[in-house]
Amino acid sequence: MGTTVFERQIPPAAAIRRGLAETRQSVFWLDDLHDVPTRPALTGTRTADLVIVGGGYTGLWTAMLAKRRNPDARIVLLEGQKIGWAASGRNGGFSEASLTHGRENGLNRWPDEIETLDRLGHENLDAMGADIAEWGIDAEWQRVGTIGVATEPHQLEWLDEWAADAAARGEEGVVRLSEAELQASIASPTYLGGVWEQHSAALVHPGKLATGLAAAAEAAGVEIFEHSPVRSLDDIDGGVRVVTSVGEVIASRVVLATNVFPSLLRRNALMTVPVYDYVLMTEPLTDAQLASIGWKDRQGLSDLANQFHYYRLSSDNRILYGGYDAVYHYGRKVRAGYENRPASFERLASHFFTTFPQLEGVRFSHKWAGAIDSSTQFCAFFGTARKGRVAYAAGFTGLGVAATRFAGEVMLDLLEGAKTERTELEMVRKRPWPFPPEPVAAMGINATRWSMDRADHNRGRRNILLKTLDALGLGFDS
Repeated sequence: MGTTVFERQIPPAAAIRRGLAETRQSVFWLDDLHDVPTRPALTGTRTADLVIVGGGYTGLWTAMLAKRRNPDARIVLLEGQKIGWAASGRNGGFSEASLTHGRENGLNRWPDEIETLDRLGHENLDAMGADIAEWGIDAEWQRVGTIGVATEPHQLEWLDEWAADAAARGEEGVVRLSEAELQASIASPTYLGGVWEQHSAALVHPGKLATGLAAAAEAAGVEIFEHSPVRSLDDIDGGVRVVTSVGEVIASRVVLATNVFPSLLRRNALMTVPVYDYVLMTEPLTDAQLASIGWKDRQGLSDLANQFHYYRLSSDNRILYGGYDAVYHYGRKVRAGYENRPASFERLASHFFTTFPQLEGVRFSHKWAGAIDSSTQFCAFFGTARKGRVAYAAGFTGLGVAATRFAGEVMLDLLEGAKTERTELEMVRKRPWPFPPEPVAAMGINATRWSMDRADHNRGRRNILLKTLDALGLGFDS
């Protein structure tokens, strides 16, 4: 087995220790919010046309899109903690056009409708930007695109295939960058080349997007209750009773937007697993530090390994640097204790200074983690329950910032019983395979993670486990 650039070029241990010496275990995007309102918990009994369970992007987009369809609808949104406190406030802010966690994943699973999925994904991203502007949300929206960078020689062929495929399909704004061109744009000794997708991604401030959507929803008449975890859904004549600890809502329709958290539907108990992702955020760079990198176009960046890194600039010129470790803990639990993993943060800091050695001496102000709702198809799945009165979407697998908006449209279509281009998609109509119960889940997930790491050390060559998963339609190449 070979080594990766992050093993061949290890920065001084002192730089890593100094960088992490005063780092706060806290989410920068949430700390950066100001004047966030305190919302009450639900008490007593209410009635509504639509109840939305979950105050992240999925629930918030659904609320706003439902109000657009019917401004007079009575909508109640119930959040178990605070608006945007989970994945919606902890992600990197990469808003991708892809609805399928990358074109290759979509092409492998739904080849007959990939062109439709591509078009719908770009239309959704365009509409997301338009909605943010229309509703006056200060989400720091930047349509700057992303660059996939090669850090190993064997990945250069992948870049060539990527650019050639886009050209053959007539996709505009996909630019193959040579090593010299990429280095002139963003200076890192690890970069060998890249592909810049100029139109298929935007960057946002995750916390401001969540709180901005919530404010817009309240302005449109949506009632939002926080600290109101839903305990059960009870069927009643003509509707559903949504029960919290000290309150309830009687509603005609319900949307479940609980993502990584345990489903309120037994049929979805094995459909997702929580995989923990880890992130560092630097202090603001000085003008000289930023000039040493370049990065004038401020694109989002990620490398091409299975265990990949993603990184970007914030509005005040901090660098968010995350990814690589994706950790599953036995038992499918979501626990705060899993968020502080010193080994992952030290590894990220080491890889950061390998990527940008000119920034040695920079400190990390924040470190955090969050649970990703991974599904076996690596993108969202959809469905209905309770005689069509309950709709759900989950399993975004870390690429849901934009896809949650599309999910809102799908769920509203399903609740209306409407036959639309969205609801006719095979991706929407068919459920993916569930994950197996424990201990098989832990064994399989961790064996797959080990195999993907081995592939990164073996010029991308996939072992028998990964090839078998590919053949079964369960494989993934990030």
